Amino acid sequence: MTKADVVVVGGGVVGLTTALTLQRRGAHVTVLTAHDPADTVSTVAAAVWYPSHTEADPRVLRWARDTHAELRRQAADGVPGVVDRPTRMWLRHRYAGPPWWADACGDLTVEPAQPPYTALLRFTAPSVEMTSYLAWLRQRLEAGGGRIVRRALAALAEAYEVAPVVVNATGLAAGRLAADPAVFPARGHVLLVANPGLTVSVRDEDDPAGVTYVHPRRHDVVLGGTYQAGVGHTRPDPEEAAAIRRRCVALVPQLADAPLLGERIGLRPARHGGPRVEVDPADRRLVHAYGHGGAGVTLSWGCAAEVADLALSV
Repeated sequence: MTKADVVVVGGGVVGLTTALTLQRRGAHVTVLTAHDPADTVSTVAAAVWYPSHTEADPRVLRWARDTHAELRRQAADGVPGVVDRPTRMWLRHRYAGPPWWADACGDLTVEPAQPPYTALLRFTAPSVEMTSYLAWLRQRLEAGGGRIVRRALAALAEAYEVAPVVVNATGLAAGRLAADPAVFPARGHVLLVANPGLTVSVRDEDDPAGVTYVHPRRHDVVLGGTYQAGVGHTRPDPEEAAAIRRRCVALVPQLADAPLLGERIGLRPARHGGPRVEVDPADRRLVHAYGHGGAGVTLSWGCAAEVADLALSV
């Protein structure tokens, strides 16, 4: 195998955006991935820009802002699967001012609301249909000379066979490969129903029965969902699915008769303390980029720029 300049381990959205960013800066890049990108947990994501389950960290805000701007540019350029969505977010808790991430989207407005809600936030959130988007990322990478190689690693050190600099974008597997006890799964469950003509994304994260969101796409609508920290299985749960649908229909009544097209269950690669994006203190050739949880798409391009800076400086 011909040596690359940088090898990115992990073929999900964080890994592919990082690889493409490195390539655009002149690096020869190979991606090693245990699973085809189309089979990673990234394909399960509702993939609407929103810093879900992330803390008010200045780095996270910068990544979210830069990714929002990049995805909006991609939507304007007609990148497959990327669309700007008007978004409504209903609040049940007391409104005490704009959320910490408001500056990242740039167009947030607030309106009063009737009980049980206290306020309605409106903003534009790019949404991404991951099957077509991951295929586009792959095509762009390979068209520029990058390679994607199916290979599961027993240890990150094996990646040095491919390149002298390694980016660890292995998501949930980083708990094992980077010996990081802060990594944990967060089980997510969504339903897919036929789209009855919806164009607006709607959220009610304060619903006492569970986080609720409705994200329309071209041919379907993603209904969610769950965020079960520490749950590491993907077994179907009919009662859970029925509860998700009830909450979503209550939020958007137009969905009452929408035919069910399928369901998806995946394990978000979460991490206590937030994403780990740094040069490994014990190995300066290794850059970590994992732990994005349910905000992988939301932070992807901003995070990739920082990871590329680190990888190209070692």
